[in-house]
Amino acid sequence: MRLQGKRAIVTGAASGFGAGIARRFLAEGAQVVIADINQAGAVALADEIGGIACHVDVSDRNSVQAMVDLANAKMGGVDIMINNAGITHMPTPLEVVSDEDFDRVFAVNCKSVYLTAQALVPQLKAQGGGVILNVASTAGVSPRPRLNWYNASKGWMITATRTMAVELAPDGIRVNALNPVAGETPLLKSFMGEDTPETRAKFLSTIPLGRFSTPEDLANAALYLCSDEASMVTGVCMEVDGGRCI
Repeated sequence: MRLQGKRAIVTGAASGFGAGIARRFLAEGAQVVIADINQAGAVALADEIGGIACHVDVSDRNSVQAMVDLANAKMGGVDIMINNAGITHMPTPLEVVSDEDFDRVFAVNCKSVYLTAQALVPQLKAQGGGVILNVASTAGVSPRPRLNWYNASKGWMITATRTMAVELAPDGIRVNALNPVAGETPLLKSFMGEDTPETRAKFLSTIPLGRFSTPEDLANAALYLCSDEASMVTGVCMEVDGGRCI
């Protein structure tokens, strides 16, 4: 029960890494808002594991504020904010990615961090602290070709994490990030372009430990960084990547 009494919001929590984090946090004693643009998925998971379902568009200010308001109403406050929601564009030469794809990637992967910070940081300051965890990517550290603007958005998240950590440390707010390698999530096919045994083998050949990351891998790392065991850890962008970035 390493998160006993903690209150968390997890975005993109209806599936993939977010669902793994939500499951583990609830098992460790936290209350969890399961927030996702996929409302049916959020409700189904909340019904299964006992969380609080919330429909959210993380790129929309009013929707993010409504999510925070719901969390405050249902849990009496927020201690942990997990910015996990993310999207990518298909593997494409950088010069032909559409305006629409570019804008959507940066709205979901970057603007969301800005919006949740604006909605939550004042109350975290007022209560004397809290934790923000951004789910970035190895793509922001060791970019892959043809995912240029996705890579750039994750690099933005890494820099945002570090600068937020520096600014918010005096207020007792810790800010860290996770850099997962691709995992068995709904985004995997988008990263690879196509899901075939050949593309999987090629992708796995770049990961020294020889497997994709799992929701449980990310949940274990998130649990540590959001628990009091990591009370001296801020501004860290932790690779959970099987050695991919070595």
